Amino acid sequence: MPNRPYIVGNWKMNGTRALLSEARSIDRAAARYQGVQVAIAPPFTLINAMAAEAQAIGTGGQDCHTEAKGAHTGDISAAMLADAGADFVIVGHSERRRDHGESDALVQVKGEAALANGLGVIVCVGETLEERDAGQAEAVVKAQVGGSLPALPEEADGQQLRIAVAYEPVWAIGTGRVAAVDDVVSMHRAIRATLTERYGEPGSRVRILYGGSVNADNARDLLGAEGVGGALVGGASLTAESFLAIVSAADSARQD
Repeated sequence: MPNRPYIVGNWKMNGTRALLSEARSIDRAAARYQGVQVAIAPPFTLINAMAAEAQAIGTGGQDCHTEAKGAHTGDISAAMLADAGADFVIVGHSERRRDHGESDALVQVKGEAALANGLGVIVCVGETLEERDAGQAEAVVKAQVGGSLPALPEEADGQQLRIAVAYEPVWAIGTGRVAAVDDVVSMHRAIRATLTERYGEPGSRVRILYGGSVNADNARDLLGAEGVGGALVGGASLTAESFLAIVSAADSARQD
């Protein structure tokens, strides 16, 4: 069901084993929302435990290295993620781009490494407030999409559908500020155009998620907007109560 809304929780650098109880609650409840695809990307330390218990939700990593193995202290390869039980990975998050200086080219290669190891990929893009105020938002995001999408072999039939793009305006992440629905729709159209330019017809089927202070109060409007195929959720994914409210909103928006 490739057109199901995709609701992904990014726990970032939060969570010890005690937080697995929230994941269990999310997993049990997610089984009631068959029309929504639900997943969580916990810290690396929790991937194996979460994947072992999850029945209804996907488990992912928050980053991966470009190489399969080697002298890269502190890094995790896509092969290691897959071995731990992950089924997808987030690449190019703005916090990685900012804190670790990750370029579009590096994000692209990470995505290719993930696909080569059987993982789905969520490619993150988004403009800063300065870029939006300067009228450069669409140009910046389209360039990020074009430069960050993994290249696919011609014979990779259906592989495009293992890729999602998450539009996360940097100024909305963790700030409580949310992009206006009209602006989200406009940006998603621009991203879709870039996807079809790059991938052809399959690019029309890649889901585009919105991320940036998504919560129970704004999820219904955002997820019901044209072209929005799901959400990448930060802080609100840390408790079952707040995250499941977003999953429920996605299910309701899907049925409208």
